Amino acid sequence: MASRGPGARSCGRIVGCGAAWENKAQARPFPSEKIPLSPTSLPQPGQTDPAIIRNFCIIAHIDHGKSTLADRMLQLTGVVDARAARAQYLDRMDIERERGITIKSQAVRMPWTVPADNEQFAAPGDYVLNMIDTPGHVDFTYEVSRSLEACEAAVLLVDAAQGIEAQTLANLYLALGADLHVIPVLNKIDLPNAQPEKYAAELAGIIGCDVSDVLQTSAKTGLGVAELLNEIVRQTPAPVGNPDAPPRALIFDSVYDTYRGVVTYVRVVDGKLSHRDRIKMMSNGVVHEMLEVGVISPEPVKAGDLGVGEVGYLITGVKDVRQSRVGDTVTSQHHGATEALGGYKHPNPMVYSGLYPIDGDDYPTLRDALEKLQLNDAALAYEPETSGALGFGFRCGFLGLLHMEIVRERLEREFNLDLISTAPNVVYEVVMEDGSVIEVTNPSEYPEGKIAEVREPVVRATILSPSDFIGVIMELCQTKRGTLQGMDYLSEDRVEMRYVLPMGEIVFDFFDQLKSKTKGYASLDYERSGDQVADLVKVDILLQGEPVDAFSAIVHKDAAYSYGVLLAGKLKELIPRQQFEVPIQAAIGARVIARENIRAIRKDVLAKCYGGDITRKRKLLEKQKEGKKRMKMVGRVEVPQEAFIAALSTSGPAEKAGRK
Repeated sequence: MASRGPGARSCGRIVGCGAAWENKAQARPFPSEKIPLSPTSLPQPGQTDPAIIRNFCIIAHIDHGKSTLADRMLQLTGVVDARAARAQYLDRMDIERERGITIKSQAVRMPWTVPADNEQFAAPGDYVLNMIDTPGHVDFTYEVSRSLEACEAAVLLVDAAQGIEAQTLANLYLALGADLHVIPVLNKIDLPNAQPEKYAAELAGIIGCDVSDVLQTSAKTGLGVAELLNEIVRQTPAPVGNPDAPPRALIFDSVYDTYRGVVTYVRVVDGKLSHRDRIKMMSNGVVHEMLEVGVISPEPVKAGDLGVGEVGYLITGVKDVRQSRVGDTVTSQHHGATEALGGYKHPNPMVYSGLYPIDGDDYPTLRDALEKLQLNDAALAYEPETSGALGFGFRCGFLGLLHMEIVRERLEREFNLDLISTAPNVVYEVVMEDGSVIEVTNPSEYPEGKIAEVREPVVRATILSPSDFIGVIMELCQTKRGTLQGMDYLSEDRVEMRYVLPMGEIVFDFFDQLKSKTKGYASLDYERSGDQVADLVKVDILLQGEPVDAFSAIVHKDAAYSYGVLLAGKLKELIPRQQFEVPIQAAIGARVIARENIRAIRKDVLAKCYGGDITRKRKLLEKQKEGKKRMKMVGRVEVPQEAFIAALSTSGPAEKAGRK
């Protein structure tokens, strides 16, 4: 990435970093009162002086008003007229609008005029603002990190009624790591329970700036938004690049269009990309002709070219999604650049789950759908997998449970698929006595034989909460085998707690329990922090003595019995009765730890006996008994699809066992 220009301010100390998520309220509609629009028109892309370009993003916690502030900026700059305006304008997917959360970052180009009569501005005039609205949940932090590389500044938004949350600190840490100038802003100052003075001091203490530097706005009413745009122009450094050098542009996002192929979003660092140029992807050397180049304002607008510092899109007509990857560098085919840009560090998946089509004929469709979705969601990882019970499918890696839920819902909606997802789990390392190390992403891969030790991934968790709930949080973390690393008071009544927790203990319902026990006030962030040795075992579920690999799980030894009893009881209710008795057993190796029996369906063979000698009835019962025994030897238990869906749902017994 190009070096930051003059004016970038280094921020002070950081108390911590974090992330959490909660249900986000519906974004506010545009206010009815008139807000004066900026009179300027948007300069043509490619002809814009880099000195008047300002690239910034909005980062914050869930439900702190990012999308509403973006709506207000779109209205204030005049790029969206009143007839087309709607709440959450930049949230394009139905899932985003239904859930009230931002999943994909969105870039938009806006004009803005700094007034000449304001003495604090050294350079009044017309400017071009490239804004990127980013997600707030920890599972979509990779979207935020990629957006930061396309910007020079970040607007850090904090709710004036809730104060600093764990995700606020996490995104601040990301912004400082990317060497961005941070503009602190308090939003929702119009709320009756807002405490702007208290939280401005808290935010200033964390960032290392004066309380007067913290801006105060209300995205709902538009109060202070114009002043914020002026401050963005004043504080954000102009992009730095060489317009005469060979072109270099960083791909920070891509989407797949059914009719036009891959649409690539880029930030131009050096040189210029023009319409009909032949461009080359530096990672694989593939050459394409640019059929269209333009900017998002907020709808696609064609342009002749893109110059230094500009953010826009490229369309080459390519249908192969593997040829346009996020983090790649675009240059020209002839006299192109020789050194690629830095790109991104690809995230490691935190949670693994199997995705299988209910109809086996949909397997090729699922493979193509995952390939196209990975272009749009670069944090998704997948590889083919086969299950004896579920058939052909894919082992998918996600950044968290919400990420897994959103990916499955998008696959079902956008590609019309019916899917089964297995219970989520993490990656374990099994060290055998002979010294060999086996990586286990699926319980079916758990090795047989003599095991020296099992290593499980652990995370550093940051929990922010009112100090009233310290006791219940400590109790919850101890039941999840957590270790307290430290605790700091951010203010008189807000505390930051740092724990080391096993990843396998928090991927199920840890966050739900945390919210429940703290009445919704606590927030959570976590990041991978290595491995630790743990007393883990594999629990197999046997039907008539035959293991069913889809129901196997790797759990802590203390929770193994609870898991076996719960799943055996659940399967007893889900599997229909057979003509013979079916035992359901939970076992660790050769040792059975729990058992349930599904009683056989019995025909009343004595119905035709109205009396007579008892030996006749006994003979009929013995004959039936022999038949049942013979049937049990040759019979096979068919587990219905509904049983798999119910037993393997993410709200299944594995997380309930951890509560015991």
